[in-house]
Amino acid sequence: ASAIKNLLKGAIAKLREAGASLIGGHSIEDNELKFGLSVIGRVDRNKILRANAAAAGDILVLTKPIGTGVLSSAFKKGVIRDSAFKTAVASMLMLNRAASVAAVSAGARAATDVTGFGLLGHALNMVKGRKVNLVIFNEQVPLLNKVNSLAASGIAPKGAHSNLKFVSNKMTFSKNIAQEQKLILSDPQTSGGLLIALPKKSRKKFEGIAKRNKMPYWVIGEAVKGKGKVTIK
Repeated sequence: ASAIKNLLKGAIAKLREAGASLIGGHSIEDNELKFGLSVIGRVDRNKILRANAAAAGDILVLTKPIGTGVLSSAFKKGVIRDSAFKTAVASMLMLNRAASVAAVSAGARAATDVTGFGLLGHALNMVKGRKVNLVIFNEQVPLLNKVNSLAASGIAPKGAHSNLKFVSNKMTFSKNIAQEQKLILSDPQTSGGLLIALPKKSRKKFEGIAKRNKMPYWVIGEAVKGKGKVTIK
């Protein structure tokens, strides 16, 4: 009962932080505790950021580190303790509100959240049907603490393997990209960040907004002319 109480208390706190209201719900009976929210709202047509609207010359910005899936798997297996898992929890608790406001205000061209399909799956969605390729620099992709070593030891969720299998024939990997690094880039994220395609001329404005709001971000690649492919270097 206390777990459910704390879960609902936390959900309401995040809803308030996001400026949303809880207006209803339903229950299911299962062996495992489950909780989720379905969001309904209105969007300003002048502020919509679509996933597949990147253009050649844009830079790619990521607003959260990768690795919640790997860390969750390690935690469930007892490989890491609460203290090590706290970094993943802190990342999952951070809303994308500041990142989305920064993207829209700076004039971003496209954006997508990075969730169940992993970074590579969502990157692929950004070039679907577009005459543009994405180039992602592996060493510039931020990772949560211990993710590299855990993946190297063979820990990765099933979703990472299935995601990688799905995207592998649509990707080009440099020879120096190890298998565990491919799995990390395919790691399904819980409450992941935003992947933003930003015109180079908008970079300074975005950086200024991010700095004022103490919002983390990483430039991880670029968009170039192409035929809807993703390259990992």
